[in-house]
Amino acid sequence: MLCQFSFHNFRSYKSETTFDFQAATLPEFKDTLITQDKASDLLPVAVVYGPNGGGKSNLLEALACLISTVARPVHELGKNRQQYIFQQKTEAVPFLYDHESASSPTEFRIYFRIENNEYCYYISLKDEEVISESLYRKIIGAKRSATIFEREGSTIELGYTLSKERGINTAVNPKMPYVSFLAINYDIPEINEVLYWFESCIVQNYAHPMVEHRIMLSDDDKFKQNLLKALHDMDIDIVDYRYDEETKRLFTQRQIGEQKVELPFQEESEGTRKIIAALPILLMALAQGRLVIIDELDAKLHPKLLRYVIFLFKDKKINQHGAQLLFTSHDMYTLKNTVFRRDEIWFAAENAKHESEIYSLYEIRNEDNERVKNTAAYDKQYMEGRYGADPYLSNMLGGEFE
Repeated sequence: MLCQFSFHNFRSYKSETTFDFQAATLPEFKDTLITQDKASDLLPVAVVYGPNGGGKSNLLEALACLISTVARPVHELGKNRQQYIFQQKTEAVPFLYDHESASSPTEFRIYFRIENNEYCYYISLKDEEVISESLYRKIIGAKRSATIFEREGSTIELGYTLSKERGINTAVNPKMPYVSFLAINYDIPEINEVLYWFESCIVQNYAHPMVEHRIMLSDDDKFKQNLLKALHDMDIDIVDYRYDEETKRLFTQRQIGEQKVELPFQEESEGTRKIIAALPILLMALAQGRLVIIDELDAKLHPKLLRYVIFLFKDKKINQHGAQLLFTSHDMYTLKNTVFRRDEIWFAAENAKHESEIYSLYEIRNEDNERVKNTAAYDKQYMEGRYGADPYLSNMLGGEFE
């Protein structure tokens, strides 16, 4: 489970930026939080709003860049621990509007939780080479973190966990993350656990039309029944589907009177095609406790369907394994206090120097230094420009943030 993600000097983000999945102390939706004894409560869902060009996608790209940097080398050599679902490789491009930043490294730091362990992983990249890297582990409830390894340039120092293992090589290609190198060449429980988490992250961009053609369907009866039930809950009356091996085409089936009628998948509406493409991945995430990162989840999707997806992750009877959903959206229908907690709503926007910044609704204060109330009309206030990242063209790039 993702706890916190920080990065520096990536695309439109010049300064250090932190995105937090740790829940604030709020009264609303307490029963939806991911809880664990002696650990901070985590959010199951987070959404990022803001104008086009404000930095929403770049926030998700930063996280995608870190995930692909760690997991892709392992996947390419067929050493991955589980099914890896990733759309494309993302390069670590620095902030280019400043000469000093353009020639400086891009840095990522991530905190994540796996059962009773919390890990902190850091990596600094420049021109596809690793400048520095480190990995720490803390048992939940413990006061201190244990060093697994620290890397500075070509020098790597091993912590007790690795130093007790004999014969571990510390000579590694400068383009290869050391955590990936260890995963490829050794069987170390802590490293396996870390790579398993990175590989479990699912990254998708539903603004890309090709995504609708990549559908993870199965003939497994339980999988099929869960998928069809979810479609029925959304008032999509598909009763079955069939993949024709000969023509390599997918057909959906509906019950019209006494007869089953087939329709080629490509003849379905754009919204139906998208939800059929997205649902198998979302259901997999819920069943396995994965993190799903989706850019423009609301594209071509009816607001009621989007709300249904959000509440799949917020329902602890369905989300029993700590799955999390992070997505960008422009949809105002779901920007409401009946759908989100204040710390689940984030905004991204550029200032006058073309530097993106993010902040949660919970962090915003009014003229009286009071926080936005959980009874406020979030959508109305956002459209009025009260949250800084308002969608009006005249204010898209305007001003500094308080």
